[in-house]
Amino acid sequence: MRIDQLNVALRARSSWEAMELGTALARRQPRAAWGAWLLASAPLFLLFNALAWWHGDAFGWAWLLLWWCKPLFERVVLYVLSRDVFGEPVSAWQALRAQRGWGVSGFWGYLGWRRFSPVRNVCLPVNLLEGADASLRSLRRRAVLSAAAGPSMLLTLLCLGFEAVLVIGALSAIFLFVPVELLSDSWRAAWELVRQDTPAWAKFGLNGVFWLAASVIGPFHVGAGFGLYLNRRTQMEAWDVEISFRRLRERLQQAAPLLLLVVLFALPAAYAPVQAQDTAQDATAAADDEDSETEEASGEEAPALSPIDPDDTPVGIFGDAPVDTAGFRQAVQRAYEDPLQRPTRTVTEWKTREPEDEAERRQRERLKREADAGKSRELAGSAAKMVALAMEWGLWLLLGVLLLVLLLTARRWLPWLRGSGRRKAVSASAVTEDSITLPEVVPPDVATRARELWDRGLPRQALALLYRASVGTVVERSGVVLPPGATEAQVLRASRRMPDARDRELFGAIVRMWQYAAYGNRLPSRDAFAALADALQAQYRWPA
Repeated sequence: MRIDQLNVALRARSSWEAMELGTALARRQPRAAWGAWLLASAPLFLLFNALAWWHGDAFGWAWLLLWWCKPLFERVVLYVLSRDVFGEPVSAWQALRAQRGWGVSGFWGYLGWRRFSPVRNVCLPVNLLEGADASLRSLRRRAVLSAAAGPSMLLTLLCLGFEAVLVIGALSAIFLFVPVELLSDSWRAAWELVRQDTPAWAKFGLNGVFWLAASVIGPFHVGAGFGLYLNRRTQMEAWDVEISFRRLRERLQQAAPLLLLVVLFALPAAYAPVQAQDTAQDATAAADDEDSETEEASGEEAPALSPIDPDDTPVGIFGDAPVDTAGFRQAVQRAYEDPLQRPTRTVTEWKTREPEDEAERRQRERLKREADAGKSRELAGSAAKMVALAMEWGLWLLLGVLLLVLLLTARRWLPWLRGSGRRKAVSASAVTEDSITLPEVVPPDVATRARELWDRGLPRQALALLYRASVGTVVERSGVVLPPGATEAQVLRASRRMPDARDRELFGAIVRMWQYAAYGNRLPSRDAFAALADALQAQYRWPA
C-alpha cells in the first residue's frame, strides 16, 4: 500500500471526526458512490419483487432478501471510496465490472453468519482491502475493533434510525396532499387498507420506500465506516508520521545537488583559516625562541608570565616590523602590576538603627496580641465547658423524664413483659365456608329466594344468587354478549352501556357486596342485605 498517494490529510482523529471524513469521501464522489449502489441493488429489487408479485403474497420475503444482500451493495461502494482515496477515481460501471476480479476472501461470511454483525462497516475494509489470511484477518479485526467497536455499533444504530425516519416521513408525506376535511377518512381508509387484504401494489410501494431509504443512507454508512478504518490504521501504524518522513526525504533528495555544491565550496574556505592560524603560531613560536635567547644572553631571568593570546603578541600587533620585544614585554608586565591600573576600593554603608521606643512599641503590641489571643482561647474554652455542662444536664433531665414515664405506665407494660397481661384482642370468629350451589336456571322470584337462603344461614349463596340474576339483567338491558366465565370487571364494563344510571349504580353495589363476601370474607349485615335485595327487586322488576 502506497500511503504517500493518499489524497486525504492523515492525522490522528477522534471517532466522530473520522466518521465525518468518511461521509465527506462519499460526498466527494456522489455519482460513483450512489450510482454504484443503485446499479447493484436495482436489479435484485426488481427480481425479488417480481417473484413476490408472481407468487401473490411474498413481498415480506422480497424485502428480507433485499435487506440480506446489503453487504453486496456496500462492497461496491467501498471499492469506489478505496480507489478514490488513492487518487484513482472510478465510475459506477467500472466499480460494478471490477467486482468480478476483486477478492472475495473473507466476504461470504457477511452474507451468512456475520450478517447481523453491528461492526460490519469497519470489518469489511479489513477483509476486502488488506487481503490477509484467515488467521491474520481475525487478529487484524480484533486490533482495529479494540478502539472502534463502540463508535461502529453506534454508527449502525444511527443509520438504522435515519432509515426509519425516511420511511416514516415518506409514508406521512402522502397525506400532505389530502384535504384537511377528508384527512380523518383518509387515515381510516389507509388503516383498513393495511389491516385487511393489502393489495399487491401497496406492498410493492412499501418495499420501494424501504429500498430508497436504504439507498440514501447506505453510502454514508459505508463511508463513515471506511473513515473509522483509516483512522485506526493511522493510529496503529503512524501513517501520518511515515508520510511526513517520506515527504522530508523527497525534499532532501531534490536539494541534494545544491547541498553538495555548498559543501564543495565550503571546504576550501574552512581549510584556509586553519593554514593561516598554523603560520601565525609558527611565527609566534619563533619570536618566543628569539626572546628567550636574548634573555639568556643578557643573563637575566624571565619572569613567569600568564598565557597570552596570540593576537596580543608583538607579531600579532606589529606584524613584521622590527620591535624590541624584550623591552616591550617588560613594559607590559609593569603596566599590569601597576595598582592604578587595577584599583580596588572598600565601600562602607551605614544603616540606621530603629529607635528604642519603636522597638518597645512593637514589643508591647506583640505582647498585647498574645494576651488577647489567650483571653479569646479562655473564653472559647469557657463557652465550650458551659455547652457541655448544659448538654450533660439535659441528658440527665431526659433520662429522668423517661424513667418517670416508665414508672407511670408500668401497670400497662409490666404485665405484658411478664407474659400475663390481659389480651384485649378478641380472637376472630372462625369463618365457616359454605359451598355455593345455585340452580341452573335463575328462579323468577330472585329476591324472595335470596332472603330464604340468608335466613337459612347461607349468606354467600344468597349474595351469589343476587349477583347472578343481576348479571342476567345487565346482559338483557345493555345488549352485550358476555363470554363464558366472565369476570366481575368484564361485567362492570358491560354494565356501563345500560342507559339508566340507577341500574348501573345498583349493579355496582351488588358487585362490591359480592366481592367482599366471596374474596374478603366480609359479610354485610342483615339489614344492608335486605335493603339491597328490595332495591334490586324494585329497579330490575323481579317478581315477588
